[in-house]
Amino acid sequence: MNPIIIKAVIVVTFALVFYSVGVITEQRKVAVSKWVLLFLTAGVLLDITSTALMIVGSTNIPLTVHGVIGYTALLAMLVDAILIWRHRVRGGSSRIPRSLHIYTRIAYIWWVIAYIFGSIISSMLG
Repeated sequence: MNPIIIKAVIVVTFALVFYSVGVITEQRKVAVSKWVLLFLTAGVLLDITSTALMIVGSTNIPLTVHGVIGYTALLAMLVDAILIWRHRVRGGSSRIPRSLHIYTRIAYIWWVIAYIFGSIISSMLG
């Protein structure tokens, strides 16, 4: 396997860990803490990095089915992080609004589906 793709897989796995810690913490506490912000932000940055590495290391065009699924999952998590940061910066209570709480869960589930789908595809191409 291409060394750049291997690095991308490692980085996206770290994104999964950071997203998971951030989202699970938010979902359990229904609140935004500095840890939630830290882990979600790190997850987004790692996801952007892994996506860039996958694009550079891939021999395919960037708009494949896997690419579109990955881009939409990254976009969902980016929007989630922006909304959570906006809530915190605008002086919202640490308690998160129900609509944002639900959106976070949906975005995270979509991202995990994209991660699993990408894992299956990469193992098949392997």
